[in-house]
Amino acid sequence: MTHLKGNINVKNRKASFEFELIERLVAGMQLVGTEIKSIRNGKVSLNEAYCQFFAGELYAKNIHIAEYELGTCNNHLAKRDRKLLLSKKELQKLERKIKESGLTIIPTRLFINDRGLAKLEIALARGKKMYDKRETLKRKDAQRDIERASRF
Repeated sequence: MTHLKGNINVKNRKASFEFELIERLVAGMQLVGTEIKSIRNGKVSLNEAYCQFFAGELYAKNIHIAEYELGTCNNHLAKRDRKLLLSKKELQKLERKIKESGLTIIPTRLFINDRGLAKLEIALARGKKMYDKRETLKRKDAQRDIERASRF
């Protein structure tokens, strides 16, 4: 099963429910050959994924990219840490914001751009409290009811 470029768009649905998304950035990812082939086949999961700084570099952790079916002994590990490609200025800005306040960086979307490169949309986020989550659910239910009523 092959996909056209730009057809892959994997979202982290839990992210907007669990976190308040403050600022979004698009970053490249350092991948090996079998990883990009699995991404093009749509074998990716962003659940439980997060980003962390290590030695001044930003790494995406817990992104599950399934092993490529036709891969040989050179196949990749499914949940390895992947380096994110951002400019030094962006990295310093993110690191400063994380240190000064209780924010975290989470991947929200993985897609393939028009040039065929895999990109990861990351967001600077703050965890929601339980009452904020309930409020989000109430808002979604109300919106769904309005859409149902407007159809008839």
